[in-house]
Amino acid sequence: MNMFLLKGKRTCSGFGPRKWLFGILIVFIAGCAFLQHKKKGLIGRATTQHPQEQLPPLYSGEELRSKFSYSDINLYQNSQCVCPTETWGPRRIEVFNLKKYLNPNDAEAMKARRKKEYEHYSKRHHSHGILIAAPNSPLGYPTHGVQVKPLHTILLPGLQVNADLRNYVVTLEASLGTFDTLVNTLDISENVVSGRGEKRFVISTPDQNLLNHILSHITYTSNVYDIDSLDIITFTMDQHEAKIPVSIRQPPMIRLYDPGAEQKIQSLVTITTKTLLRYDKLKALISSIRQYYPEIKIIVADDNNVTEKIEDDNVEQYFMPFGKGWFAGRNLAVSQVTTKYFLWVDDDFLFTKDTKIEKLVDVLESTNLDVVGASVDGNHFSFRLLLQEGGEEGDCLHWRGGSYQEIEGFPKCVLTGGVVNFFLAHTNRVLSVGFDPKLNRVAHTEFFVDALGRLRVGSCSDVVVGHQKKDLSVLGSKDEKARMYNSFRTNTNEQVTMKLTLHYFKNRLSCFTKH
Repeated sequence: MNMFLLKGKRTCSGFGPRKWLFGILIVFIAGCAFLQHKKKGLIGRATTQHPQEQLPPLYSGEELRSKFSYSDINLYQNSQCVCPTETWGPRRIEVFNLKKYLNPNDAEAMKARRKKEYEHYSKRHHSHGILIAAPNSPLGYPTHGVQVKPLHTILLPGLQVNADLRNYVVTLEASLGTFDTLVNTLDISENVVSGRGEKRFVISTPDQNLLNHILSHITYTSNVYDIDSLDIITFTMDQHEAKIPVSIRQPPMIRLYDPGAEQKIQSLVTITTKTLLRYDKLKALISSIRQYYPEIKIIVADDNNVTEKIEDDNVEQYFMPFGKGWFAGRNLAVSQVTTKYFLWVDDDFLFTKDTKIEKLVDVLESTNLDVVGASVDGNHFSFRLLLQEGGEEGDCLHWRGGSYQEIEGFPKCVLTGGVVNFFLAHTNRVLSVGFDPKLNRVAHTEFFVDALGRLRVGSCSDVVVGHQKKDLSVLGSKDEKARMYNSFRTNTNEQVTMKLTLHYFKNRLSCFTKH
């Protein structure tokens, strides 16, 4: 049939040809839209709902251990650590169950004392529960980052309601602060808001715009002085509820060090060391330092029985009771530092052309690290510390050699948990941890155990300090001074027991493993 003969005629369905074409076009567009939405997942597919008893099982304990292990340690935090009973694994990892090293006559009493001290510690270092947001809530609110100084007032950001209701009743409740609004509602009605200056604040209005205007100008005032606490604000409307964390924190007073107009290394760094029965080694160290850093200050903590005065205008020598101890000497030396950084060295090290303090300064100045170690005679030694939470018996600490990861921008440096006795550190940051003076003989790792979670530690292999050769004739010598020094340096069974007992109580550990 000639298409022109259709003009003015009706089809059996009552539609003309143009309407037919228009209808086909609409169906085609709708079909394309459906397929596109389905492709994007915007149109749900029919799914089979599993009965509760037919839901797939969780991983077994063994599967969890293999799935979330790091350096042979299960670090899935929802499980408590369990100390192996003995050395285990193909790599023969040493295991120290600390309760075995306690005095049996005092073990139970010590455990009770530790529990009491831990409860006191927890009050000062509190942790807070997890906040879970309800699904599809019409409430808008901040979930993180709200901070106020003690007794100060802030605007609470981000409060709003997005719901179509006949009347809105919104409540804010706090425990450590009070509420108000910058909006003067008296010209409207006295009943719109109630609870100004109180811990419970209520807004009641049928006007959503007015409600959100008031919410956007809500103030919170801290009324309890505490330098570090947390208030949880409850924000409710009808059956909807939200929790808003507010950190009440007094930022610590800023302390800056002036490096001087010329930015000389001696204005930034002080060298510190501790000496006992080795004046010959100490003098060799100082002589090597003066070859490369003639004006840098050196602080010496000295607990010799027969003392010698070091003749150097830039050496400060502090005398201690004889054999006072390794960490006591570190505390004394670092406490006298007046520069931003200190460089710790042993008294038998030697500076060489590769001992570039400036490189270590650059690392600390360019990163958020607190401590950066280096290499001793080419030995780039570092280790990791991994802490597993435990129950009533205490936590588990694992020592593993190596590092966590590289430090961006410094290809020769890594992030780690502990380093050798040659390191540059922020003076204030290290003083905040300190060196336990109970450790008066062989100790090093113990400082980094105390610093875990407090200091960020790195290590760089491209800065090297030399090490004076041991005098082999002294090792078997009957010389009184040599024998006395060796007695101080020997890590006896009594020393090991004392340190492990200290870890049990002070660090609340149940076991320590090392590989």
